[in-house]
Amino acid sequence: MYIAMKFNLELKNISASSEELIEDLKRVAKYLKKDSVTIEEYNLHGKYSAATLQRRFHSWFNVLEKSNLNRTRSEFNISAEDLLKNIAEVWIKLGRQPVVKEMKTPLSKYGGTTYIRHFGTWNKALIAFIENVGGESKAIKKVKRTKVEKHAADKNLLAGNSRNISLRQRFSVFLRDGFRCQLCGNSPMIHPGTELHCDHIIPWSKGGLTVIENLRTTCAKCNLGKGNLIETSVWDNSL
Repeated sequence: MYIAMKFNLELKNISASSEELIEDLKRVAKYLKKDSVTIEEYNLHGKYSAATLQRRFHSWFNVLEKSNLNRTRSEFNISAEDLLKNIAEVWIKLGRQPVVKEMKTPLSKYGGTTYIRHFGTWNKALIAFIENVGGESKAIKKVKRTKVEKHAADKNLLAGNSRNISLRQRFSVFLRDGFRCQLCGNSPMIHPGTELHCDHIIPWSKGGLTVIENLRTTCAKCNLGKGNLIETSVWDNSL
């Protein structure tokens, strides 16, 4: 029954005239207040499917050109670095590995088809992502929290004192902690929408360094409520 419904929808889209398709694309551009529309944006806001427009005009670039819209912000200009960064952001929001069908707005900046075009398959995109963060994520498994204060005091062992926490550091800490708040145990997997923070164990304002050993996962509620207090983790991540 599901397949038949999709087939009927495609038949309806195909019956639309070229003028109707173009006008609907222009409508979406006006709605978004943009001079160009991506495939993902049109699939989200359009009356028809982007595939229907591509079949009619042979390519998305042709569709944009016929609609007098710009094509400068092409998905082919998106860097691998931006695509991998986006995977990390989606992974953090979900608290788990995303699947390709979840790579769409508003959760993801880029659609699953963009990853498949760039990397060949979604699995290859995930492999590239893991390789990008793998070295750091393997090393953090050996960290012992009980040695944090000793390490923080020895600046010859731990170099670096910037307050800013990089996305790679954040993801590595979240991965180590199982995407759970280390103070209350909350997680996006348990309560979707939970916002995770990467927090200094010894506050930066009190000499704590921005290194993996001195970072932990907290939820927004716990992190914003504790201020600069030094708290020990109460959540057993092995459970």
